[in-house]
Amino acid sequence: MSMRKKSDIQILNKKAKFEYIILDRYTAGIQLFGTEIKSIREGKASLVDSYCAVEHGELYVKQMHIAEYRFGSYANHEVRRDRKLLLQRREINKLEKATKDNGKTIIPLRLFINERGLAKMEIALCQGKHTYDKRQSLREADDKRQIAQVKKLAQFS
Repeated sequence: MSMRKKSDIQILNKKAKFEYIILDRYTAGIQLFGTEIKSIREGKASLVDSYCAVEHGELYVKQMHIAEYRFGSYANHEVRRDRKLLLQRREINKLEKATKDNGKTIIPLRLFINERGLAKMEIALCQGKHTYDKRQSLREADDKRQIAQVKKLAQFS
């Protein structure tokens, strides 16, 4: 088994930037139980199809998948459970107010281990993109790729 540095662990939600327009970003702590942190340190987590919701004045991430820890016993954690996110009260209130607007949601962008060894999640207040916006994003990415290729070829000429 290869040992990774704490800061190497970054689980990304790659679809988020394609599916949503990112309006505002926050970094939140995440409340974990038992063997969940060990699985995250092994990189065995996924943010696909996960989202955040405010319930009773607290922020939760829902549908986030953290695989069972392979050396865990009967006390292993549930794979998909609601996990509490730790933000300041004013930030939670701001997010709750913003999500009451039509078309806005809170999406996790990445899960990482900070330099102190704590699990943190970067979340964003987002608005869903329309199909034509997605096509525009693809076009822009393709243009950037072509420009980079031309620059690379010009550099070697």
